[in-house]
Amino acid sequence: MKRLPALVIGLMLSLPAGAAEVQVMPGPGALQNAIAGAAPGDVLVLQPGTYAGAVVVAQSLTVQARGKAIIDGQGQGTVITVAAPDVTLRGLTVTGSGMDGQALDAGIKILKKADRVTVEGNTLLGNLHGIDVHGGKDARVIDNRIEGTQNPRMNDRGNGIYVWNSPGALVQGNSVRWGRDGIFANASRKDVFRNNIFRDLRFAVHYMYTNDSEVVGNVSIGNHLGFAIMFSDRVVMKDNLSLGDRSNGVMLNYANGADVSGNLVRGGADKCLFIYNAHKNLIFDNRFEGCDIGIHFTAGSERNVLTGNSFIGNREQVKYVGTRHVEWSFEGRGNFWSDHPAYDLNGDGIADGVFRPNDLMDHILWSQPAAALLTGSPAVQLVRWSQSSFPAMLPGGVLDSHPLMKPRDIPVSDDLAAAEAAVAGRWTKGSHDDIDLEDIGSH
Repeated sequence: MKRLPALVIGLMLSLPAGAAEVQVMPGPGALQNAIAGAAPGDVLVLQPGTYAGAVVVAQSLTVQARGKAIIDGQGQGTVITVAAPDVTLRGLTVTGSGMDGQALDAGIKILKKADRVTVEGNTLLGNLHGIDVHGGKDARVIDNRIEGTQNPRMNDRGNGIYVWNSPGALVQGNSVRWGRDGIFANASRKDVFRNNIFRDLRFAVHYMYTNDSEVVGNVSIGNHLGFAIMFSDRVVMKDNLSLGDRSNGVMLNYANGADVSGNLVRGGADKCLFIYNAHKNLIFDNRFEGCDIGIHFTAGSERNVLTGNSFIGNREQVKYVGTRHVEWSFEGRGNFWSDHPAYDLNGDGIADGVFRPNDLMDHILWSQPAAALLTGSPAVQLVRWSQSSFPAMLPGGVLDSHPLMKPRDIPVSDDLAAAEAAVAGRWTKGSHDDIDLEDIGSH
């Protein structure tokens, strides 16, 4: 108790001189006038009602809501532009941005030198981009609900959260639905994207030239593509869920030195995992289930380690186009394959026989799809039997010398499983958008 007065005095001294809590009532120009008249460190408390945007926050202060305070940009430009460091926006409803893609109109935009900005607990509805972190360092984007536009042309929509050249950003606990990409990170580094939920988007997380960053504990449900790590190095991608996504659950495209672990992809994607010209990645303890292709591995990808993964019920477990022999086990530990008739006589959890997911006929079918008409013929069956009996006939391909006997279990909560069930089968119903996810240059 003797220390309490000294603590209070210390807290008072730490506040900016003249800092105060200012009550703001709705009215023409009320919010921008309150911002212009505030002192550094002030807390502007918006009473329930609608406030006109666009507004610019050009000094360090807090803007927060008491009740439902709506800031409406009325279709012009960015609704809230943050141009000063140490700003906090909390509990606001932000809507009505412009739709100019060249200007990157957004609900909230954080400019260069606006460092240490916190955007927390807000609702952003119907803006082109939801939150654009555009150069400010160490931003905190936490626990926001973002619902973007539903323009029929997906590429004409904006991103839920756009991070450009903003080192140290933390994007955590947000819910993003509709729009183009849930998070689009470009030319940034040392960012953390954690525990966000993404639905009804093009990509859940889209990485371009974003190095030394983390994508951890996120959930992608019913998107065209789950997690695309492109042209980025040393990314940690851990414990994410891709449930009912359409094209790829996880894509590594020109991604090097990544740690990809503990992720679950299931629910009918074309490819659970697509590795394209990606090198020296450690891919372990993931579960890839129920896709057309478990893993597509191509374009000269080298020195990747795959161990402890589970490939379950994929129509084709591996598609590898190449003549080299590629070993997919590490230090005596391979992967689990649901179509491997394995046995384990010594009970060590490692199957006693090696596993080869592909044969010569697979290579022929990939290069000459019309040959599928012959798959049931006696000649094709003879070739496959011969290669299974005489492995030396194989022309190269994936080999797992130490396949596992048991799959890895990655649980899904009941609420996420229900959301997954709600989107089941949606990709079998006609045309979906105007983009080609296999066209790497269009991303």
